[in-house]
This record gives sequence, C-alpha cells and structure tokens, in this order.
Amino acid sequence: MEVDTVLEIRIHGRGGQGAVIASKVLAAAFFKEGHFVQAFPAFGVERRGAPVAAFIRVDQSPVRLRCNVYEPQHLIVLDPALTETIDITEGFQESGWILLNTHNKPDEFDYAKSFRVATVDAFAIAIRHHLGSRSTPIVNTAILGAFARCTGLVKIDSVVDAIADAVPFNAAGNRQAAIDAFEETIMYDPQLQTR
Repeated sequence: MEVDTVLEIRIHGRGGQGAVIASKVLAAAFFKEGHFVQAFPAFGVERRGAPVAAFIRVDQSPVRLRCNVYEPQHLIVLDPALTETIDITEGFQESGWILLNTHNKPDEFDYAKSFRVATVDAFAIAIRHHLGSRSTPIVNTAILGAFARCTGLVKIDSVVDAIADAVPFNAAGNRQAAIDAFEETIMYDPQLQTR
C-alpha cells in the first residue's frame, strides 16, 4: 500500500470486545509492511460493556500527531447496536469503507445509500473458534481479517503474523478467525451497486 497522506482508521466497540487489541494488531500488521504507525484507545472510567473507540494512524514517515481521529478514512464497528446510539459517520471520509460486525448484508443498512459498506459475522466466527464466550465473543481478530479483505490496504498474511505476535491466547483460533473473516466478508459499493 502506498500512503500519500496519513491513513486514519477509527474502531467503535464496547469494552471487552477487543477494540484496543484490534487497533494494536492492525497497527502491527501495517508496521510489518514497512509503515510508521500509531494506535491508541479512548474510553471513560466504565470500560466493560461501555462504548469505546480506538484509533490507528499509518504513514510513510513518523506519526507525530497526538489526538483522536476525527476524520477517518475507514470505520470498523464491532457492535452493530452502536450504530443506533452514536453517529459513527461523524467526520467520515466518503471514499472509505464502513465495516460492520453483523450477519446482515451490507445493502440492508441505510449507510449503503451513501457509503461503501462491508459486513462480516465476526460474532459467529469468534464463537466457532472459542474466542471469548457465547454471550461475549471477542471479535477483534476476525474483524481485522475482514478489514484486510474490504480495503485491500494490508495483506491478510501481515494481519495473521501480527496476531501471532500479539495474541498468545488461543493463537491458532485467533489466526483462523481472521482468515475465515477474510473469506466471508460481503462488500457493497453504492457507486457500482454490486456485492
């Protein structure tokens, strides 16, 4: 991937879903491909179950900006219920992808009228690979495989390698979750009106 300007990505989730680790692993995957990166979270005092955000910046030169991401090129949403309570598209640049963790198809969302939308059932994939519990699956590694697929900005091999380095618990399950999500992601582009 060539980065002409700083690439900014925002992840929306709930405490316990793995948004913070997802940002670190995605940054590590970009770093493995030779980029400078930055990853950090934003959350309040209540973390478990409360809305959280995590941010990633990728550039060809050292990243020195130290603030939240306000105009992301890409959005990752770990909990689709958040789309009903917060404006995830605030500041979003229309040329990017909105990646949603859901069993629904992308064109079932109103976002698909204006934005490119991708969906993957990361909950089901996480449960299949025993990541978290059935009631609280940890979807971070699966969603990163889907991000690699829909954006094409980072190779799935880099994502899998970064998972192997950063996620020692059930490493094989986490790596396979990313690969499964890469294969199961559904994409919709309103300009092309195709999946």
